[in-house]
Amino acid sequence: MPELPEVETMRRGILSAVGCRIERVERIPTSVKPLLIAPSATVINRRVADREIVAIERIGKRVIVRLETDDRLVFEPRMTGLVLIAHPPSVEHLRFRVDLAGGPLDTIWYWDRRGLGSVKLFSPKQFDRDVVSRFGPDALALTTELLRERLRSSRRAVKVALLDQQAIAGIGNLYASEILNVASIHPATRCDKLTIAQWQRIHQATLDVLQDAIEHEGSTLSDGTYRNALNDAGSYQNQHRVYDRAGELCRTCNRGVIQRIVQTQRSTFFCPNCQSKRRR
Repeated sequence: MPELPEVETMRRGILSAVGCRIERVERIPTSVKPLLIAPSATVINRRVADREIVAIERIGKRVIVRLETDDRLVFEPRMTGLVLIAHPPSVEHLRFRVDLAGGPLDTIWYWDRRGLGSVKLFSPKQFDRDVVSRFGPDALALTTELLRERLRSSRRAVKVALLDQQAIAGIGNLYASEILNVASIHPATRCDKLTIAQWQRIHQATLDVLQDAIEHEGSTLSDGTYRNALNDAGSYQNQHRVYDRAGELCRTCNRGVIQRIVQTQRSTFFCPNCQSKRRR
């Protein structure tokens, strides 16, 4: 589930690792599904031990630990991964640890209940080829013109197009529904049918929703999986206008009853009143 706001919250949660030196890394033995770690933890340890962390960055839904060598250790949380500095939700789902020295943090943990995420180390050339080139511009760095340029010729439904990480990085299923509600756009509207004014509304809604979600440290849903770096819940779920609220009154217009549809095998939530296809 972690999308841009949750991963940005993870990034901010480990910012104090900048300036620390990595003492060692290790894969944590577990009886649950193995996590993808590449290259092996032994090889990663050999390359990162005694190296200083110079930046904590983010690309889309990935946390990037940049080292003085310009190598990058990349955490990809996927569905249930967490980057933590506090005690984890459960010991058996701890997957990877980074021991630190020379700063305020002792350890960075990677926890993953379902084991669908990954931890990978990239050289600068590999990082540019296998990470940077795979993603579009970050959703928080968009202008209206860039957003429209990336998607306006697509015949896909706008909700589906917003999930394309090669077009725009960071938006996932939850926040796409929220963005389109704020923008008053029906999720099934084709991108090539949108007006310039509608693209402007989508752009502004993208910035407003994502920044507000970051301020609330992301959304912790009913399964309770997502936690910030201190193992505390986010609070943006209390601000959701439509997501997972089918049958309830829309908080945007206070008139429509939220509906759920399925697009590309994913649930979409919208208000038929303030997101009518006839609305311009």
